Amino acid sequence: MLPPLLDIDNLRKTVPGGRLLFDGLSMRLRAGELVAIMGESGVGKSTFLNLIAGLDTPDAGSVVLDGTDLATLDEDGRAALRRARIGFVFQAFHILPHLTLGQNVGLPLALLRAAPADVRSRAKELLTAVGLSGRDADYPSQLSGGELQRVAIARALAHRPALILADEPTGNLDPETAARVLALLVAQLREAGASALLVTHSDVAAASADRVMRLTSAGLVPA
Repeated sequence: MLPPLLDIDNLRKTVPGGRLLFDGLSMRLRAGELVAIMGESGVGKSTFLNLIAGLDTPDAGSVVLDGTDLATLDEDGRAALRRARIGFVFQAFHILPHLTLGQNVGLPLALLRAAPADVRSRAKELLTAVGLSGRDADYPSQLSGGELQRVAIARALAHRPALILADEPTGNLDPETAARVLALLVAQLREAGASALLVTHSDVAAASADRVMRLTSAGLVPA
């Protein structure tokens, strides 16, 4: 059996003031698997994603991504791993307003110093895949919220990451647009063969996952 893409063992995390978010948190994520993470507000779902991405460090426990223990890396090493192996989709889109759609989508590849022609080609390919063909020269101000989230999905997949971390990706969208964007996200993940952790409050969004887990102070439990 292949080792898991993501192996999390006995994570413990407190916040300033000493409040315990969770303890004993363990999970394994297989290559190509989509897992939804649910839980009450303030339980630490976004912090959990930050620990996986190496943007924060646990009080105890380990995060091993694709065979690399994040604790063995310095800040530059964690940043390099993020750029190469992780894609992000956020609730607030985080599309850069001064860049064109093509430049936004191609940004992860540009940061990896890919050839400019390859960056442009990949951006065009992904914008077409998310239904925005021919709009690579447009700017974010010309798009609706649903279209901006499509751009965010395309950007997250640009460098062919092994893992996508999606934090409430449909939280700022109306229900109809959210359903379309979610279906697009899942379809693109399946096509790319990427694994994903989807943090969500939405039962509809969670239903698209292979597994649904609930984050509690005692760790992750099946939902």
